[in-house]
Amino acid sequence: MLVPLLLDFMACASILIKIPAEGHITMSNDVKNNLKSQSTWMRGLYMLLYIIFSRLAEIVLGFIILFQFLLKLFTGETNERLLKLGQGISTYIYQTLQFLTFNSEYHPYPFGAWPKGEPRPAKLENQGDSNDA
Repeated sequence: MLVPLLLDFMACASILIKIPAEGHITMSNDVKNNLKSQSTWMRGLYMLLYIIFSRLAEIVLGFIILFQFLLKLFTGETNERLLKLGQGISTYIYQTLQFLTFNSEYHPYPFGAWPKGEPRPAKLENQGDSNDA
């Protein structure tokens, strides 16, 4: 089980690192350029911040969920303002996850606008070619 995983890792590593016949390991120029890329390091910093922000948002959303459940349990109704806040936080978490997984270059709040309404679906490349009805 471990051997196939190790072989897969070695195959991936051989793409990044060139091993000449002499046995000396050298990095390819692409890897060196990627490691020096300021935009990649800045994105990494943003990613760390968004991980923290999204975890805090999840905690707040958890309290909203609990409070809405208790309201529904005892009054039979939900709070309209909390519904909108819950939707906004849910959309915010979705936007941060899209950014963190490299599916979006959009910087969510606080570097972008606070989301309004439901999240927009990700753009599909061959959206018009779908035959699903």
